[in-house]
Amino acid sequence: MSDEEVIRRRLMIDGDGTGDDRRLNMFLKHLTKWALSEDGGEKEGSLTCERLLSQLSQCEFSIAKSQQDCAMNTAELDNYESLYTKIDAGTETVKAEIVEAKEELTRAKQVRRNRMEYDALAKVIAQQPDRQRTETRLAELKAELETLQKTQDELDDKLEMRRKQFHVLVTSIHQLQRLLDEDQAAEDADAGAASPMSIT
Repeated sequence: MSDEEVIRRRLMIDGDGTGDDRRLNMFLKHLTKWALSEDGGEKEGSLTCERLLSQLSQCEFSIAKSQQDCAMNTAELDNYESLYTKIDAGTETVKAEIVEAKEELTRAKQVRRNRMEYDALAKVIAQQPDRQRTETRLAELKAELETLQKTQDELDDKLEMRRKQFHVLVTSIHQLQRLLDEDQAAEDADAGAASPMSIT
């Protein structure tokens, strides 16, 4: 038998290392010795019997203890399984809460961004005059525009009249110039005709 098999067998017999295999071996050895011993008095036999019963009781106690340990380990395993289930459920709950918190954070960021835009617009609006002042100013500008339009129309009419007067003046000058030119030509013609007569 190899060392590995010996160790495996010992672990199977005495898995927890409580010395049960040694007790059983000692009990078996004492039982065999007591059963095979022919000599010895009744007193020694009864003493050996008591020792055997004591060892047997220790073995029974050890077995009971091992069974209790096994039951306790099974209960602990069930407890751990229950805890694992609770932790798993808690993990799922926490994941759902994290997702919800992220969505809430996104909504809060959007609300904050909207508020910042609102504040910026409110500042711009606050710098502008109110509606009544704007309407008053608009009415003033309309009246001023109408006045300026009327002035421009008057100036346009005056310019048109001056243009016509200038045209009449230029036409009159041209006619006067033509008359003067005609008179000059007539005088020159008369002077030319008179000149040869005075020579003869």
